[in-house]
Amino acid sequence: MSGRIIDMRKALRAKLEALGTPGTWHHITDQIGMFSFTGLSEAQVLKLRDDAHVYMTKNGRISMAGLNTRNIDYFAEAVDKVVRASS
Repeated sequence: MSGRIIDMRKALRAKLEALGTPGTWHHITDQIGMFSFTGLSEAQVLKLRDDAHVYMTKNGRISMAGLNTRNIDYFAEAVDKVVRASS
């Protein structure tokens, strides 16, 4: 399980960087464990929920176990869109 979570962390960071999402994303791979702080603001989190039906805590914490190869592109693109809209 931990290997899959590490792989999802690496994939998420790589996708956000490939999209050119504003900001730095190294903190995603620097963290350990099942949860990750995205660095998103509460307003960005609420926009993600309302626009893309992506759910996380208001402080931007996500469950890395909820990401997989079928949804990581959708998640990264939704984050990119919200970050760009608020930059």
